[in-house]
Amino acid sequence: MNRDAADRPNLSFRDGEEPGTGTPYARYVHLDTLHSLQQPRSKVAAEYSFIVTTQVMELLFDLLHHEWTAAQHALREDDLTAALAAVRRGTHVQDVLVESWDLLATMTPAEFNGFRSVLGEASGFQSAAFLRLEFLLGNKSESLLRMYQEAPATHADLMSALRSPSLYDDALALLDRRGVAVPHEPATTRHRASDEVEQAWHTVYADPELAELARLGEALLDTAERVTRWRQRHYAAVKRSMGSKPGTGGSSGLNWLKQSADQDVFPELWNVRNAL
Repeated sequence: MNRDAADRPNLSFRDGEEPGTGTPYARYVHLDTLHSLQQPRSKVAAEYSFIVTTQVMELLFDLLHHEWTAAQHALREDDLTAALAAVRRGTHVQDVLVESWDLLATMTPAEFNGFRSVLGEASGFQSAAFLRLEFLLGNKSESLLRMYQEAPATHADLMSALRSPSLYDDALALLDRRGVAVPHEPATTRHRASDEVEQAWHTVYADPELAELARLGEALLDTAERVTRWRQRHYAAVKRSMGSKPGTGGSSGLNWLKQSADQDVFPELWNVRNAL
């Protein structure tokens, strides 16, 4: 066989594809579709940055969900090595998410007001992918599902997430199976700090023979810290671009973001440090 032919990549087309529709790379990542999704409704230059940044965040939400779900599956199989790897991959996704706020950090009130009216009732608060992540973190509230009543498939997906164990639930279940008593049951409401769960983590951190579980605690805390960073950057970006005005879509805007930023994820992992 001709060496050049052997080394040449396979350029064959799938059924239904026509020659001339782009490179294999373009077809693989659907470039034409991807680059057709940015459709500003105003002539304000900042709107394009707003759309691209928002779309990038949505893709990263899906990637983060993929990693956290992989971590859950590994925890359920008692594969702590795989679970830790997935959580750590997730922290890299979180780092990019946090830094993505840089793309909007300098947006002025005049720039945002220039296209805000075209958003109508649209708000990032309505992101189903983001809410699914919140449920995975244990920040659950069934009342939030009301906004999806006219989207049955999305509503059903989020209801399933609401009723399923969170990532933290699966971590605590692993502790219990490893002999660290954790009187905890998954719930469909926001996780609140528990003295019993805090004591379980204290047992983990105080016993050198449980160092592997302590590494899980630290990996989860890395995740929790990045959630806080995300919320703080979100708060700062909104405060800079629109101040304390009510948010689009009827949200309370800045006040809601401030309250969210002040809430610890996996609170027992933070509280246990007071006793170590």
